[in-house]
Amino acid sequence: MRFWKIQIAHAHCDIPCGIYDPHAALIAALTMLRMMDLLGKTKDAHEIARLTAVKEEHGEACKREIRVIWGDYFKEEHFKQHPEIHDLVHEIMQLSSKGRQGANRKDGEALLEAVNRFAEIFWETKGIKTKRVKAPQSIEEEVVVPEL
Repeated sequence: MRFWKIQIAHAHCDIPCGIYDPHAALIAALTMLRMMDLLGKTKDAHEIARLTAVKEEHGEACKREIRVIWGDYFKEEHFKQHPEIHDLVHEIMQLSSKGRQGANRKDGEALLEAVNRFAEIFWETKGIKTKRVKAPQSIEEEVVVPEL
């Protein structure tokens, strides 16, 4: 820095505005649910370890994606429009942790439903309608998608 006069830049958010999308959180919740299903079908120790590791990784990814959108995208007007968002985010954090601690499918279903609700609220704040569709992955659950 002694040779060049470099100015320090400050960003106002972690990623460029407009890039937010709850899709990654939905995929993470679906992955957790799929790992729970597979864990219930195997007795192989190596496979159990691998499935558990993937479940753990996606549980944390789900939490991270929700935290970023909640912390960086949602503003005061959104909180007024959807006062339940804070409690919903807390519920997602708790359900994701519970899903990481065990392999109870009901916990995975509850997480997916909470993330679906979060996605509905997110898209509503952008004025975009949503619908629920069967996930195209090898799992029977529905996910919220924007109607584009």
